[in-house]
Amino acid sequence: MPLSIGSKRRLPTGLALSLLWATLMGLYIYNDYFSLYLPKTLERMAAGQLAFGPATPTALLIVSIMLAVPAVMIFLSAALPRLISRWLNIVLGLAYTAIEGLTFVGSPLFYQVVVAVEIVTTLLVVLYAIRWPRDD
Repeated sequence: MPLSIGSKRRLPTGLALSLLWATLMGLYIYNDYFSLYLPKTLERMAAGQLAFGPATPTALLIVSIMLAVPAVMIFLSAALPRLISRWLNIVLGLAYTAIEGLTFVGSPLFYQVVVAVEIVTTLLVVLYAIRWPRDD
């Protein structure tokens, strides 16, 4: 499903997917930034606590990988061959939709609003990847 801009231009699907992953990264950054304003957030960080437990080296590695994957997908969505990129976008889009769903529950309203947009973004990744034309 190529993204149409106006009536004459069509954005290639790989580029549209790259832009969706870039959008997701921006949403992650802003949601995490605004979360710093919540009471006791900085104190918990200074004490070595993540939202789900202690900031152990393993936990930090897992979180780092979870944040690095969408960043790398900005490039890979456009650079990989169509078939590989398509399946990678479908699988990771669904995985990140699930992860975002887990962060939605019990979060403050401002966070939930941004997570809802993140979920729409990752579902669009899946939709665009599923509908990626063979001749694109």
